[in-house]
Amino acid sequence: MRKTATVGVIRETPLADALGERYLSYALSTIMSRSLPDVRDGLKPVHRRLLYAMRQLKLDPKAGFKKCARVVGDVIGKYHPHGDTAVYDALVRLAQEFAARYPLVEGQGNFGNVDGDGAAAMRYTEARLTDVAQALLDGIDEDAVDFRTTYDGEESEPQLLPARFPNLLANGAVGIAVGMATSIPPHNVGELCDALAHLIKRPQATFDKLVDLIPGPDFPTGGVLIEARPAILEAYKTGRGGFRLRARWEVEKLGHGQYQIVVDEIPYHVQKSRLIEKAAELLAARKLPLLADIRDESAADVRIVLEPRTRSVEPEMLMEQLFRHTDLEIRIGLNMNVLDATNTPRVMNLRECLAAFLDHRHQVLVRRTHYRLERIDHRLEVLVGLLAAYVNLDEVIRIIRDSDAPKPKLMRAFKLNEAQAEAILNMRLRQLRRLEEEEIRRENAALTAERAELGKLLKDEKRRWRMVADEIADIKKRFGAKTELGRRRTTIGTPPTAVVVPLDAMIEREPVTVLCSEKGWIRAVKGHVADLADARYKEGDRGRFALHAQTTDKLIVFATNGRFYTIGCDKLPGGRGHGEPLSLMIELGNGHDAVALFLHEPGRRLLVASETGRGFVVAEDGVLAQTRNGKQVLNLATGEEAATCATVGANDDTVAVLGKTRRLLLFRLDELPVMTRGRGVVLQRYAKGGLADAKTFKLDEGLTWRNGERLRTEMAIKPWLGRRAQAGRLPPKGFTRANRFT
Repeated sequence: MRKTATVGVIRETPLADALGERYLSYALSTIMSRSLPDVRDGLKPVHRRLLYAMRQLKLDPKAGFKKCARVVGDVIGKYHPHGDTAVYDALVRLAQEFAARYPLVEGQGNFGNVDGDGAAAMRYTEARLTDVAQALLDGIDEDAVDFRTTYDGEESEPQLLPARFPNLLANGAVGIAVGMATSIPPHNVGELCDALAHLIKRPQATFDKLVDLIPGPDFPTGGVLIEARPAILEAYKTGRGGFRLRARWEVEKLGHGQYQIVVDEIPYHVQKSRLIEKAAELLAARKLPLLADIRDESAADVRIVLEPRTRSVEPEMLMEQLFRHTDLEIRIGLNMNVLDATNTPRVMNLRECLAAFLDHRHQVLVRRTHYRLERIDHRLEVLVGLLAAYVNLDEVIRIIRDSDAPKPKLMRAFKLNEAQAEAILNMRLRQLRRLEEEEIRRENAALTAERAELGKLLKDEKRRWRMVADEIADIKKRFGAKTELGRRRTTIGTPPTAVVVPLDAMIEREPVTVLCSEKGWIRAVKGHVADLADARYKEGDRGRFALHAQTTDKLIVFATNGRFYTIGCDKLPGGRGHGEPLSLMIELGNGHDAVALFLHEPGRRLLVASETGRGFVVAEDGVLAQTRNGKQVLNLATGEEAATCATVGANDDTVAVLGKTRRLLLFRLDELPVMTRGRGVVLQRYAKGGLADAKTFKLDEGLTWRNGERLRTEMAIKPWLGRRAQAGRLPPKGFTRANRFT
């Protein structure tokens, strides 16, 4: 139990409840005040406060720049009590043309670049608002939105912006809150305006039609969108999904059949320097065999040059390889988790986001109309008082000249209110001209007519929606496809084929010879060594396993502990020297040794057996191990060890088992179970000794064994045929004294 002090009262509260309350408060604060944007203006609080503070500093697009330090200081001092670094980072992002599709801040100075370099310190950079930001702020002084007091109670700030510009979908948003996140990619504002106009006419428009109007995101760095339309449609319908984005590239001919590939647009949020660095690392690691070199020739625009290994390499195959291994292709998530009009976080689909923006614009129009009506009523009231003064000008002058307190006398004499009397007293002498009286009458008539029109507007919903549509058309005209800012940058492409690059082309293959000695030292010698007798080993050691392989092959080791281990041939030590102990590459354990070593062949089966003569058949694909500890397949009794592991040929139908007492038994392969793990069944029964070797073969082709350097095949093997778990009999005459088949 913990005592919690609240407003001077001490109350006993369970610790779990106290922690729960505080964590919930923290979570709600993170969701509402930091991470999730509002669906109406598409801004988080820090961005909204930045724009409002810059407006208060009169940093409109036609004004001069001010130091970013001044802007950040005002924001953290008046509205946003957080660290200056976080606020400045948010300001920088709003100004970066490669990060924001429609920048809200125009920067002057070093604001970073696509290579990932950061912006200069805030004391060096300057900023002002853009036209897009002005569109977001338009009407904020006309009671279009609600205000609240700032954290210190000294000033007020807007709870959201009027937002004539559809900022949420146009610029997107990314944020991580407690237990939820948001990820909204940027879109083309011209396409958004078309969809908004269509939604005004048909509020229940289908998603098919909306996707026709908004075919996909539009990223500031361009690229090619290769997501299939059904996936895009499903993502917009549910508010969750993702988009595959690729770099844009073209082939430059160099003559004599040579060419190079130039990448001029890279995916969104990919750092160019890191992209090239990663490709260079893969190139050095021989993971990009089709690529000879990569260079960065970028200046103001992106230009990454790729040189193929040979001119016979197809450009499409080279690029497909790079798409698979580097960030030239990425997947950008869609999670439209936003705060709705009631400040409730929820995932919205595309239609709901568009409709929420339209509802907000409609509400802003109504509020601005009411505000204008109030101002007109106030002005008309003043004008009525001024006209009364002109009609009785001599009397007004007399009262002002003869009275020490003219305001109450004017109010009584002409039945004026305080505002009208104050306006009369504030008139200048030059306004007593006849011409000024006529001007006031014209203003009175114009305001009366405007008031009538505004009254009709408030009563006619269809007319209000037409005005909202006109505002959207104006936004499209100012920022749409006909402007340099509004042209679509991301190309809508087609999904690539399922398999473009052969697997062999994805990894560089080199021939090697794997050598493993009796004492467990292993190495890979370049090339396929023809005469293995020339292989050198440490003094007192000799060869045990030798096989030809490729650097792309996987090596499988079966040990006396019944475990299988997997080693990539490209991970083996080189041929210089004597290699490394196998025990350093895999965790064999004390006293255990390798029993068999062979190359992995997908789809093949293996025969495993212990020294007591128990075993089974296992699928080779199921024994591949991902860790140094290997994979336990053959379970062993205490003190027991594994004796052999043999590959099972596709046409093999017979098992040959050889005991240490030179007893040979042959039986049908289908008598052995296929298992994934266990002790297995008895292969051969022994009075003493145990299993020496086992193999499988095709009965019609006879039993083969190695005798020195020669292979011998015995066809007359019926005397040794029996059933599993029998003892067997002595092998044929001439059988090797090594008591093994190989």
